[in-house]
Amino acid sequence: MERSGAERRSTVSGWVGQLPAPLAILDRFSITRYLLASVVSLAFDVAMFMVLVAFLVDPGWASAAGYSAGIVIHWLISSSFVFPGKARDGAALHLQRLGFIATAVLGLGITVSMVSGLTSAGVLPVMAKAAAVAVSFFAVYLTRKYGVFR
Repeated sequence: MERSGAERRSTVSGWVGQLPAPLAILDRFSITRYLLASVVSLAFDVAMFMVLVAFLVDPGWASAAGYSAGIVIHWLISSSFVFPGKARDGAALHLQRLGFIATAVLGLGITVSMVSGLTSAGVLPVMAKAAAVAVSFFAVYLTRKYGVFR
């Protein structure tokens, strides 16, 4: 059963919607909400990546660990703020979570392969990570918007 617009809004979405007009745009489009969720989860991802690289962990493994931490944060934000009212119930929720995990694996594959390949080619790890973030962001957003949270 589809909920009304007011019922679909999360607490965070309601708060963001009350911001001044230029900032309220963060709540208007799913891509801007997704971008905000991605920035938060990316902060966790990159922080873990940089710490692990500083401890001389292989950049590919470090990117996998950081990305995995970001996945958990992103699910929490996506299911309540980015795509409000799109979360399923019961068995459908489990399928939706599996779809989310599948898209996370897609993003993880893009991230790890790009970071590993680019660092092997001599690119600085942080620059390789930045390139991977850009590519995986759009690939994962589109599959989540039109697949997982349709």
